[in-house]
Amino acid sequence: MLPVCLDGVVSGFAYDVNHRLEGRLGRTGTITTPHGVIRTPAFIPVGTKATVKSVLPESMTDLGAQALLANAYHLYLQPGPDILDEAGGLGAFMNWPGPTFTDSGGFQVLSLGVGFKKVLAMDVTGHQNDDVMAEGKDRLAHVDDDGVTFKSHLDGSMHRFTPEVSMQVQHQIGADIMFAFDECTTLLNTRGYQERSLDRTYEWALRCIAEHQRLTLARTHRPYQALFGVVQGAQYEDLRRKAAGDLGALEFDGFGIGGALEKSQLGTIVGWVTEELPENKPRHLLGIGEPDDLFAAIEQGADTFDCVSPSRVARNSAVYSTAGRYNLLTSANRRRFEPIDADCSCYTCTHYTRAYLHHGFKAKEMIASTLATIHNEHFIVTLVDRIRASIENGDFDAYRTEFEGRYYAGTTS
Repeated sequence: MLPVCLDGVVSGFAYDVNHRLEGRLGRTGTITTPHGVIRTPAFIPVGTKATVKSVLPESMTDLGAQALLANAYHLYLQPGPDILDEAGGLGAFMNWPGPTFTDSGGFQVLSLGVGFKKVLAMDVTGHQNDDVMAEGKDRLAHVDDDGVTFKSHLDGSMHRFTPEVSMQVQHQIGADIMFAFDECTTLLNTRGYQERSLDRTYEWALRCIAEHQRLTLARTHRPYQALFGVVQGAQYEDLRRKAAGDLGALEFDGFGIGGALEKSQLGTIVGWVTEELPENKPRHLLGIGEPDDLFAAIEQGADTFDCVSPSRVARNSAVYSTAGRYNLLTSANRRRFEPIDADCSCYTCTHYTRAYLHHGFKAKEMIASTLATIHNEHFIVTLVDRIRASIENGDFDAYRTEFEGRYYAGTTS
């Protein structure tokens, strides 16, 4: 039975744990949404502007994607959330029948605002400070306790996001799962700033819940949208645990794990957070998609993931294979009349050769990006599906050893 959320409104959202990784925090489960079920762990491909770049939504269905994630910041700027609302919501707008996610826009407002773009999870180098800016960039975002004022990267126009605005935008976009507005710090910020930011994100979480509840009651003509709180705290164990405990006590449907962290600390930090979060609610790890990171995070109890990496590197001719990642543009692939990966059953690998994709990238033909993206998304989606199956079958460790032994043994030519 689906839970009743507010004043008799049936939410259409639920989460159930199915299997547990013995002696550890990992588990498999089922997220039920108004637009379908997501079996977890699951990788959620990113369609930033209501499109996975160069790929039809129908192809994402065929390659096994269970859900897609779009970005509230970008859709707010273009075409505007009112357009998506009028279209019937994100899924109807982009002809995607399954579950959808939107992030809050907080990461993009702040990362683009300091000129780092996607590089917030960086190693700590040099002097720490609270006015972090990328070299040679102008500040486009200004944070205060009420929200963020920012300049559009498209046309320079000024805008303001508050927790209430983020909720209003995301309700109009209409995804099944959305995230509370949070402040995403960098590893270059001081400990004192991280503490103040955590307090600010908590206050914003309370405001997001209140506005979400108001909009849910006002928009009963639309399916219920689940709201996830976002756990920050950088690489400080006490801050991560405090944030998870504080947010875990609030009326969220699930939780996102975000913020700046070093790759080597990923599993440890996810474990700190999941130990504090409620067992009966899903956890989404934001912006993670490399194979070893997925194994580490799943072992520590993360349920879903999103990352732009599979499609981004594909457009630059880099592809995944069971023998490692490699680049199709190298001369070694010019006469390789074989698939990207002999072990792969995706549409690209069953119909096209490395030589053809090498030619497509050399000739700058769009089909090359399309075919490489289909393969990469299928590869990561299927990897997480197989990790889920390994937990259910009781051979997670054996599968991890076998996969990582091949994948990281060296790069295929």
